[in-house]
Amino acid sequence: MSTTPPPKPKSEPQDHPSPPPPTPSLCPQNIVKDVTSELRKQRMMAMPLIAMNLTWFMKQVITTAFLGRLGELQLAGGALGFMFGNVTGFSLLMGLCGAMEPICGQAYGAKNFKLLHKTLFMTTLLLLLATIPISFLWLNVEKILPLFGQHKDMVVIAQRFLLYLLPNLMITAFLCPLKAYLSAQGITIPIMLSSFVAVAFHIPINILLSKAKGVEGVAISVWITDLIVTLTLALYVLCKEIKEKEKWETGGWFNHGMKDWQALLSLCGPCCLTTCLEWWCYEILVLLTGRLPNAKEAISVLTIVFNFDYLLFSVMLSISLSASTRVSNELGANHPKNAYKSAYVSLITAAFSGCVGAVVMLTSRGWWGPLFSHNKGVIKGVNKMLVLMAVIEVANFPLTVSSGILRGTARPWLGTYASVGGFYLLALPLGSLLGFKAKLGLGGLFLGFLAGALTCLLLLLVFIARIDWVKAASKAQVRTSIEEHCFTVGKDCKMFEKEGKNLEIIA
Repeated sequence: MSTTPPPKPKSEPQDHPSPPPPTPSLCPQNIVKDVTSELRKQRMMAMPLIAMNLTWFMKQVITTAFLGRLGELQLAGGALGFMFGNVTGFSLLMGLCGAMEPICGQAYGAKNFKLLHKTLFMTTLLLLLATIPISFLWLNVEKILPLFGQHKDMVVIAQRFLLYLLPNLMITAFLCPLKAYLSAQGITIPIMLSSFVAVAFHIPINILLSKAKGVEGVAISVWITDLIVTLTLALYVLCKEIKEKEKWETGGWFNHGMKDWQALLSLCGPCCLTTCLEWWCYEILVLLTGRLPNAKEAISVLTIVFNFDYLLFSVMLSISLSASTRVSNELGANHPKNAYKSAYVSLITAAFSGCVGAVVMLTSRGWWGPLFSHNKGVIKGVNKMLVLMAVIEVANFPLTVSSGILRGTARPWLGTYASVGGFYLLALPLGSLLGFKAKLGLGGLFLGFLAGALTCLLLLLVFIARIDWVKAASKAQVRTSIEEHCFTVGKDCKMFEKEGKNLEIIA
């Protein structure tokens, strides 16, 4: 029974340029077996990531709670500083690090450990260089925030918070690549455990430092917690590499040239842009909400609704990362059919999870608002907006996973096109029109985002449907195997000069 597929795959590379090759394996006879097998693999990867992301969400909640204990001004100023730090710093670093997903994932699938090693080193170096201009931006925050109409007393607190948060930029430059390096190999449990340990220390560190240094102490506790995770993961990677002598001896850490940097940067750009565009879009929504007639109440409603969204986002982000890893691993291993199955099983999982998330959000309306506020207007607003947000989540889950699939195939720029088209050319203008001109308020802004999310999802699904999986696997082979030739001493250079040209075309 298991020997049915062989005849067709051999003729596929030349005769079939589009997705059809994988379809035979998804016939009714095998679909349950294939789906359950793939789900099992993704569950093993995604569950620790979900736990880790939820733990990280708890870290944000704890930080906000300790800022709130210091006073209303400290909470507002610290939150403003955190928002500025996310928009101008952490989103950029996480976006740049996104290029590691396809490269490391495909390299691991192809068992090219040299490429894995050099990508970790190069990305870390790139992120460290990126922290320099970001640091200058943070140091001049007192000149930038007033341009956006922020109150001077809040700006002063934000400046103090960011000044003491500066070390976290360098820590993040090490932490993000370490997480990506391990995730690309399907190693997620150490990430989860190190996050648990760090957050357990986050509360006592906050108690100690917030009493001693106030807002500055809360900022210091943030990077100390991240430092614990970074040191734990670095130690784990070092021990694991030394233990597995074959991997360690392959080297590749410092062997990189201009072509390697070009290949990395060609993916870093679109990955960074996609991440930042999505992140910034929600910050723009907050700014637009601040211009509504009942701004104070609307922002309170938006904040409470987004707190629920962050919980669900931790799940969709984990599914997206596991989808990206599975697709890139299979393409690197030259298994286009498995990559195809991984992608579509991930989409089915995302669609189902989105529906479950929406139902959970709807059933939580009665108690979620009162958990954060006793204002009747705010509670009523939360009840209404959670309905719209639940519908948005149905699209958000497959949307986020679709972006992960495209990253796994090393086509992150397609995600950029979808984000620009869906959110910036449709969601923001339409939301502004409905919110202000049609006087629908926050509901109008949400309706605009719903239209944008659906459009973005539609574009991403079209891009995925048009992927030639056999061709994508062939490109992954060239992308990963060329490194082998570049490191081989005494080989005829003419032999891989042609492959170099092929790689440039791929990039």
